[in-house]
Amino acid sequence: MTVHVRFEHVSKEFSGRPALADVTLDIERGEVFGVIGHSGAGKSTLVRLINGLETPTSGRLYVGPQEVTALAERGRREVRRDIGMIFQQFNLFRSRTVAGNVAYPLKVAGVRQPERDRRVARLLDFVGLLDRAHDYPEKLSGGQKQRVGVARALATEPSLLLADEATSALDPETTGEVLALLRRVNRDLGVTIVLITHELDVIRSVADRVAVLDSGRVVETGSAYDVFAQPSTDAAAQFVRTALRDRPSPETLARLRVRHPGRLVTVRVRDQAGLARTFLEHGVAAEVVFGGISELQERSVGSITFELTGGDVDAALAALKAEGIEVNDE
Repeated sequence: MTVHVRFEHVSKEFSGRPALADVTLDIERGEVFGVIGHSGAGKSTLVRLINGLETPTSGRLYVGPQEVTALAERGRREVRRDIGMIFQQFNLFRSRTVAGNVAYPLKVAGVRQPERDRRVARLLDFVGLLDRAHDYPEKLSGGQKQRVGVARALATEPSLLLADEATSALDPETTGEVLALLRRVNRDLGVTIVLITHELDVIRSVADRVAVLDSGRVVETGSAYDVFAQPSTDAAAQFVRTALRDRPSPETLARLRVRHPGRLVTVRVRDQAGLARTFLEHGVAAEVVFGGISELQERSVGSITFELTGGDVDAALAALKAEGIEVNDE
């Protein structure tokens, strides 16, 4: 794959306060790339740098072949024409119909009416809202509004789509529908998507690769599976633990200890069969008392808290650690 967006030692300050610090990052053309981090980590600043609404304090930024940092405002506007944006709060015009909202960027771009009508119909059909073309936003659910937002973002046929917390205002079921739509945009239209979010479930659902931002710095990049299953930095591991809530809280742990007097250990799972085999080889009985496993990129990921009794528990845990598996006594 070729690089679509490249950050080279990019920093951004506001009134002397760093928002991004020495960010070096490649986003490949045609992938779904997730950027995760807590509030204030610098995620939205990163988006505003990509679409040229902010300029770096230092470093170089490329979108396609263009070095955005070397362009004047007119040149940045040209780059923005190839970028679509999806927002958390939809930002639809209440005075325009669904079709009118999707047509708006085409009208601004000078696309003639017949072509505008064709594109709007095609896009509304793509997002499943062709029958709502003449409705106004107030008649739509949150998920439908965001689908209009997706159609509008695609109206000018961009090669890059930026989604800034695009599902944060939606319920879980609607979030799943919008994420499935974004995956179709990527798969069927070949659009590169950059997802900005603090929700790991969003990344887990659709992202190919991910970067973890912490206090304005990229602390880890890798496949979504690797970052979830075995983060390699303390900052990324802490974010994953906090966001997933995959270890019992102190209150839950206190209740578990009353019911389960054995040794309580939380294991980050990558290979369920291997885990069971290790316990069996060391004569350890393992009862699941907390946690769960899900599938990510066709592999298992998650954490399970076990009550371990019998056999040589220390040897079993040492064997797991020797295989690079994260093990935590509770």
